[in-house]
Amino acid sequence: MGADLLFQDNEVESYMQTQESDGIETPEHTPKRGHFLEVLGIFTRLGLSSFGGPVAHLGYFREEIVIRRKWVDERTYGDLVGLCQFLPGPASSQVGISLGIMRAGLPGGLMAWLGFTLPSAILLTLFAYWSNVLHTVLASGVLHGLMVVAVAVVAQAVWGMARTHCPDRSRATIAILAAIVTLLLPAGIVQVAIIAAAGLIGWLLLKSSDIIIAPPSSALRTLIPRALAITSLALFTLLLVLFLLPNQFYQLHALALFGSFYRSGALVFGGGHVVLPLLQAAVVAPGWVTETQFLTGYSAAQAVPGPLFTFSAYLGAIEGPYPNGWVGAVIALLGIYLPSFLLLIGVLPFWNSLRNQSAFQSALRGINAAVVGLLLAALYQPVWTSTIKNAYDFLFALAAFGLLVLWKIPPWIVVLLAALGGGLLSLL
Repeated sequence: MGADLLFQDNEVESYMQTQESDGIETPEHTPKRGHFLEVLGIFTRLGLSSFGGPVAHLGYFREEIVIRRKWVDERTYGDLVGLCQFLPGPASSQVGISLGIMRAGLPGGLMAWLGFTLPSAILLTLFAYWSNVLHTVLASGVLHGLMVVAVAVVAQAVWGMARTHCPDRSRATIAILAAIVTLLLPAGIVQVAIIAAAGLIGWLLLKSSDIIIAPPSSALRTLIPRALAITSLALFTLLLVLFLLPNQFYQLHALALFGSFYRSGALVFGGGHVVLPLLQAAVVAPGWVTETQFLTGYSAAQAVPGPLFTFSAYLGAIEGPYPNGWVGAVIALLGIYLPSFLLLIGVLPFWNSLRNQSAFQSALRGINAAVVGLLLAALYQPVWTSTIKNAYDFLFALAAFGLLVLWKIPPWIVVLLAALGGGLLSLL
């Protein structure tokens, strides 16, 4: 499904333990080189069929790349999964990009991203044109149904994240404080400060003995020259500092648009739904996109295959100031994904030593708790306040939440049912 649902630590651990229990040996693997067009074809097919969120994407990638084509072995694949859990950005997309790099170099990484991302990005861009053109009563009902189901989808994400990332009083407190500060000071720079403060608190106070020590992988260690990696990290940092400046600093709206999405892609720890508050601050707060347009597109993103980060293409297409349309969609999509490319190129050679540092893992505990609070705040504003207007809306959202959490119905099915229900109710 289009919702790049958040990786749950227990789900990933279960996934990796399954491989170990199957008796799979994981010798060091030297990946064979292939052609970037081969990578494009395979990942385009995956992009057209990848419903189910990032955990499902992991399964698709493993079946196609590890089991069927044997591009990498189980250990190397597990290393890539671990890496992309820790980096900011869309984890499943980052695993795909890494697999493409290992198969066909940097052109392969680019082709893997294009193939996996473009199907849903094109669909959501077309939806932006559709929602701007159609203004009938039926269309309004469909759009309202999509907005209501967004409440259930975000509530499901908060519920799952809280259980995983806030299992004790300390981290739950961080989440609650993050939500309070976000609601009192709803500005993008405040969210950046919250993430930084939570990382510092985690580093100082959330130390633990259960540090995950993983065996090194020579395939990851020797993948990219260190000089290129250091240059990539320097460029990532330079652009982030530049785009932390207020939008008014840029004379060209295209640059402000690109910077807003770059900032969101660089600071969204946890992937998936956590990008919601950052994008809301980036496009709704300055008045580029209305809250109704934002929530409608967010719900539509649940019904298409691929990563939720392609929601950015919809936002770039539907925003008010020029450039918008297809040009805006491309700018937004490139902006939100560029940090992932720069980070992957920069971190891969150093990953084996970095992830075994206790201070690094402690900081991430604090950051993950804070993003739960950011998403909780987003559940209230703008998701709840702009959607739930009466008891019928609440019951509609509650029913959708039950289908998602209790009955485990795939979100794309719930979204389609909500759109159909909203359209039918508008005719009554």
